[in-house]
Amino acid sequence: MRSLVLLALAAGLAAAGEPFRFVEITPASLELREGDRPVMVYNHGMILKEGVKESYRRSSYVHPLYAPDGTVLTDDFPADHPHHRGLCWTWPVVRFEGNTYDVWAVIGMHQRFLRWLAREAGPDRARLAVENGWFAGERQAVREVVEFVVHPAEAGRRAIDFTLAIEAVGPPVEIAGREKKGYGGLGIRFAPRQETEIRTEQGVEAADSNQVPHPWAELSARFEGRRAGARIEIDPRNPGAPNGWCLRHYGYVAVNWPGTETYRLERGKPVTLRYRIVTFNR
Repeated sequence: MRSLVLLALAAGLAAAGEPFRFVEITPASLELREGDRPVMVYNHGMILKEGVKESYRRSSYVHPLYAPDGTVLTDDFPADHPHHRGLCWTWPVVRFEGNTYDVWAVIGMHQRFLRWLAREAGPDRARLAVENGWFAGERQAVREVVEFVVHPAEAGRRAIDFTLAIEAVGPPVEIAGREKKGYGGLGIRFAPRQETEIRTEQGVEAADSNQVPHPWAELSARFEGRRAGARIEIDPRNPGAPNGWCLRHYGYVAVNWPGTETYRLERGKPVTLRYRIVTFNR
């Protein structure tokens, strides 16, 4: 009888899949793994690539982001846009106390890690929650709370539920996307690849575009010989959903919110943005 019970337990664990676990790979970076396969790395310390200007040092983003089979999907410090960084959430227009800053391009204002809110890893999901701040020098303008809920890989796909809540910590702060093009918000810079294809609910997007609304968009390609990609889905509860997008075949897919309009952040009134990120192999 005892042997039968042990066999049943073992079968149950096998069905549940390998458990998640967090690993400190450097003092600045925390990796999430499912079993022995990497899922993503959250960079909470200030990161700078060798040979890149000091002004591009930054934190509070995900890189690498991996497909379920371990393929690296994202890039960091690409030569054409050294401010691009994996999976990140940044805005190019931030007005605070009479000055305009650019968190997107790391000009005058930076995201900084403040504290861990949750680091939970189990057999059926992992949850990582972080409090960060946007700082102009030593003056904090915005508080952001970031949460990732990561689900097990299944049939070559993995879902990651991402939630971002932002609010001013003192005087109101205005944020906006880049003038005319509207880019700014949650986006992915993809790694070098071949045979790039961008899709939306309308089918294959043959050309780059700005500010065209879609409920989701994805990029797939051949990364080091393996077909993989990632999709961003907008939660319909988000303000202005479905939002416009920045779609670039050189390797960038991002939700434009609030686009070319201005959004006013106020203390005690956080705005919450929710997305599902799906990584996949094909």
